Amino acid sequence: MGPNPSSQFLLPFQSICRQCRQRPARLPPASFLQHKPRQQRKSFSTTPSYPDALSTYVDAEASAATARDSLIITAAPPLDLDSQFSVPPNRPARIIPASPSYFTASPQFNDDVLLLRSLLREYESLPTVSVDQVPYSSWLKLATYRSKLGEPVSSSRYGKVLQLLARLNQIHPKLQTTKLQEVLDRFRRPGAVGIQKPPPGKLDAQGRAYGMGRRKESSAAVHLVEGNGEVLVNGKSVLQAFPRLHDRESALWALKVTGRMDKYNVFALTSGGGITGQAESITLALGRALIVHEPALKPTLRKAGCMTFDARRVERKKAGKLKARKSRPWIPR
Repeated sequence: MGPNPSSQFLLPFQSICRQCRQRPARLPPASFLQHKPRQQRKSFSTTPSYPDALSTYVDAEASAATARDSLIITAAPPLDLDSQFSVPPNRPARIIPASPSYFTASPQFNDDVLLLRSLLREYESLPTVSVDQVPYSSWLKLATYRSKLGEPVSSSRYGKVLQLLARLNQIHPKLQTTKLQEVLDRFRRPGAVGIQKPPPGKLDAQGRAYGMGRRKESSAAVHLVEGNGEVLVNGKSVLQAFPRLHDRESALWALKVTGRMDKYNVFALTSGGGITGQAESITLALGRALIVHEPALKPTLRKAGCMTFDARRVERKKAGKLKARKSRPWIPR
C-alpha cells in the first residue's frame, strides 16, 4: 500500500493518534498555501513639523509677556494696631508661666532653691566670718517647711536648702543687704529672732568644767579638772568600768585626739543603757567639758566627731518577725 498523498500537507509538529491515521488528513486552506507579500505600515507621528513648533512657541511667549504687563502688583495693607482684633507685637503666642519650675513636681521648693543659689552667686564674693562668730539662727523644721509649702520634701533635699542658708548666713552681718535678710527671715522659725546662741560654759569655784552627753538610753555627766590624767567612772577605774578596749578608747577619744590625756582628771557619772552606750555618752560629755577649758579646740573636736550628738536608736521589733527586720526561715513545703 502506498503512502497517503495527503500526508505531505501535515505540519511537522502535528501529532496523530491511531484512529486519526486511518482517516484522511485535512488539507489546509488555499489561502494558507499562497504566498502574500508583506505590506509596509504607515508611520504616524504626533510631533508637528519644525516650522509649526517654532510658531507655536513664539505665540506662547508673546501671550505670557502680555499677561505679565497687564499684572498689577500691590503691597499688603498696613496693620491697624488700634483695632480690637489686632495682636500687640510684644504679646507671646501662648501664656508663659511666671515660675520656671511651674511644670516640675515641686515648683515652690524648686523656686526656693533657685532663689538661694542666685543669691549665693550674687554675694559669694563678700567677706565672711569664722564659724565661731556666725550669728545664731534657728531654721524651720522639716515638718513646718512641708506644711508651709504643701509639697512633699525629703530630708535630703531640705538638707541642701539648709546648706545654702548656712553659707548665706556666714556673710558678714554688716555687709548683708536688705534683700538677703528678708530671704533669710523667711526660713527662720517664727519668734526665733530674739533667740541668741547659748552662753559658753564657765568653770566653777573648784576649777571644774561640766558637760552632759547622751547616747541611746544612756546619759553621762562629766566633771573635768586639770590634773595628772586620772579617770573615774561611777567611782571605779576606767578598766573596771569598761573591760573592752574599744569602749575605753571611745570614752576618752576627746582627750586622745587633742593630746590631753595627762593634763586633765575626769570624773564621770553614767546611768541607763549598756556599756557601749555609756562609753559613747561620755565621749560627747567630755568633748563639751573640754571646750570650756580650751575653746580653741572646738574645730578639732568637731572634726573628730566629739561634738555631734548621735540620734540613732535601736529599731523596734516588728510583728511577725524575729527582730526588727530578721524573718523566720522559709521552708518550701
